[in-house]
Amino acid sequence: MGVTRHGERWELQLKGSGKTPYSRNGDGRAVLRSSVREFLCSEAMHHLGIPTSRAASLVVSDDDVWRDQFYNGNIKKERGAIVLRLAKSWFRIGSLEILAHSGELDLLRRLLDFIIQEHFPSIAMNDSNRYLEFFSTVVSETANLISLWMSVGFAHGVCNTDNFSLLSITIDYGPFGFMDSYDPDFVPNTSDDERRYKIGNQASVGLFNLSKLLQALKPLLDPRQKQLASQILEGYGEHYHSRFTELFKTKLGLLGENENDNYLIAFLLKIMEDTKADFTMTFRELSEITADQLKALHIPEEFWALQDLGKHKLFSEWVTMYLLRLNSNNGDSDAKRRTRMATVNPRYILRNWMAESAVQKANLNDFSEVQLLEQVLQQPFERQEAAERAGYSLRPPAWAKHLKVSCSS
Repeated sequence: MGVTRHGERWELQLKGSGKTPYSRNGDGRAVLRSSVREFLCSEAMHHLGIPTSRAASLVVSDDDVWRDQFYNGNIKKERGAIVLRLAKSWFRIGSLEILAHSGELDLLRRLLDFIIQEHFPSIAMNDSNRYLEFFSTVVSETANLISLWMSVGFAHGVCNTDNFSLLSITIDYGPFGFMDSYDPDFVPNTSDDERRYKIGNQASVGLFNLSKLLQALKPLLDPRQKQLASQILEGYGEHYHSRFTELFKTKLGLLGENENDNYLIAFLLKIMEDTKADFTMTFRELSEITADQLKALHIPEEFWALQDLGKHKLFSEWVTMYLLRLNSNNGDSDAKRRTRMATVNPRYILRNWMAESAVQKANLNDFSEVQLLEQVLQQPFERQEAAERAGYSLRPPAWAKHLKVSCSS
């Protein structure tokens, strides 16, 4: 446990430092490959404004670690590493599930009271409905978190209840991935054969996990509270849809309310899917292109993602709708719109090919790209010369399509 200068308490974990009582049959080690990815992505997510665990340091170990990376019987020796990671709490939905499942209800109640007292200050400990209030908060904050993931094209990869934080922060970075081309069926985890955790399923999986949380809480609720909790869970979809819409309206620079906003967003996503347009750069280039250029359908060559989008037969129809909607923004100007959009649509994300390039160099004791990415991703919304020279805003290289990541760490 560490205390910041602001008086906040953060729990520290050493991932990869060796066996603990909770290592099961594992060796407690971590490989450099997965450690670099977690180190970079947790910090990237923080600077994107998404609730997450943090990474304080990455240390290479002298120990060799043996791993079957793709679970195909090909065990290889890899370099070990240790990540010092931090979070205000590492308690997960599974932390309560296991106690309810084993019938340890007194311990479940004590743990839940501790979590509420430490991390949910707005809930009074003498409130008989405190578990209901806790559940309501987790439901709405989980909907918010997954909406934020979707707004940057992030797929967690393994969204089980053990990887879902009770504080609704992003934890346990394993086979994650940011989408390149927009694809609701995008699956970063090569071992997810059933596509259970594809990016388009994340909201539904969130609902499933919250239903498991409610199941764990039910032994502590009276009949009235159980009924109210079920109603709270039913409201998850509305929470998610509302937040998702709000975020994507902001990404498009839309102000105020319009009954056609949902259609405008869905229309764009559909033509992005059809043309396999790059998710991140489509929104970023919409932040940079002028309304006059759009109106004339004059897409400069450097706006490569919009050029891909422009090949769709319905692109001009969407542009007409979009510009008409922008004209309804009260007190707005095109310059204000572009400035506003550039603060929410990143130019740089941790694409898998970028992480892989850094990992390959790190395995050769060259940490220059790890350091470069760490610096670039601290300012994802700002154009940076070093990032441009490295090609971080260009079309991903062809070899990126063949990259595979797995749960193996």
